[in-house]
Amino acid sequence: MRPDTPADHIAEAERLLRTAAQYPDDREPLHLRAAAHLELAGERARAATLYDELLATNTADPHLIKALKASNLWEYGHEAEARAIIEGIRTAGPLEAGPWQIAAETLESHDELESAHDYFTTALTLLLTPGEEVPYATQSLLTGRHRVRRLLGVEHDVWDELTDTLHTATVPLDELHDPKRLWSLGSSDPGELQAEITRLRAELGTYRTALSRPFPVAVLHWTEPELNELIAAYPTLHAEYPSHTDHLADLEAALRDLHSAGTPNLGIVTGTVPSYEAFAASEAASPSDPNLLPQYATTLAARGRAVPWPPARNAACWCGSGRAYRECHGVA
Repeated sequence: MRPDTPADHIAEAERLLRTAAQYPDDREPLHLRAAAHLELAGERARAATLYDELLATNTADPHLIKALKASNLWEYGHEAEARAIIEGIRTAGPLEAGPWQIAAETLESHDELESAHDYFTTALTLLLTPGEEVPYATQSLLTGRHRVRRLLGVEHDVWDELTDTLHTATVPLDELHDPKRLWSLGSSDPGELQAEITRLRAELGTYRTALSRPFPVAVLHWTEPELNELIAAYPTLHAEYPSHTDHLADLEAALRDLHSAGTPNLGIVTGTVPSYEAFAASEAASPSDPNLLPQYATTLAARGRAVPWPPARNAACWCGSGRAYRECHGVA
C-alpha cells in the first residue's frame, strides 16, 4: 500500500534503510528514496543527514544529491545555504539534467521565476546541441522552462516551439501552463470547470506516463579491468567478449540498431564481477553461462542503475574514456 501518513512514510524510510544495509551495492538509490519519504513525513533534518552521509561517500551523482539537499534545506528555513548550493551547481556545470531540474524547480517553487528561467536556460544551453535529438531527461527541462516563461508572460522562442512539438498530451502546453488557469476554479460556469478538469486530467496523464515508464532496455557494459577479471575467471565468456575494444563497439552498434528500430528508453548498465557472481548465486546458475548476462543487465536496470542513452554530445561518453560522447562514439 502506498504510504499516505507521516507514520507510513517513516516506516517506509526505515524499511529502505534496512534494505540498504543488506545490499550495500544499492545503498545510494535506496537512501535517496528513504530521504524522500522522510521529507514527506516532515523529518527534513533527518533527510538532510542522509544527503550529507551520501555526499561523504564516493557517490555516483554528487550534483543530484546536492540539488535534493538544497531543495530540502530551503523548505525548513535554511534558504541561504540552499541558495549557495544551487549557485555551486551552476558553477560546476554538470552534464546531467537531474540536478539542473531540481534546482530550477526549487527556485520556481519559491517564486524566484527570473532565477528559475535563467537556470533552465543555462542548463539547456549546456546540454543541448541544435539539431540533435532531445534526450528524455532533458525534455523535462524544456517543459519547465516553457512553464516559467508562461508565468513570466514572455513570448515563445525557438525552445518553446521545440517543447510544443515534443508534448504529446491532448491539451496543449500553453493551456496547461496558462497562469490564469486557476481563476476558472472560482467560476460557477460548468463549462469552465469542465475545461479545467480536462486540463488537469491531461496533466495527470503526462505525469503517470513518466512515472510508469518501463525499466530501460539496458545493455551490459564492462570496464576494461572488470572485463579482464571476468574472462580470467570464466574463460568460456571469451566468445561473448573477444576484446574490450570489440565490446565497446558492439554495445554502441547494438544501441544504435535498437534506437533506429524505434525502441524507447534505452540505457546502459555497468557490471562488476562480484555483483555478477552474487547475481548468479541468487539464480542458482553458473557465472560462465552467457544466457545469464542479459538477465543480470535487466536486474541492474530494475535497481535504477541504467544510464540513459544516447547522452548529450558534449556529455562524457558512457564508455568511460573521459572524452565527450561526440568525440568518442557519437556522430561528429
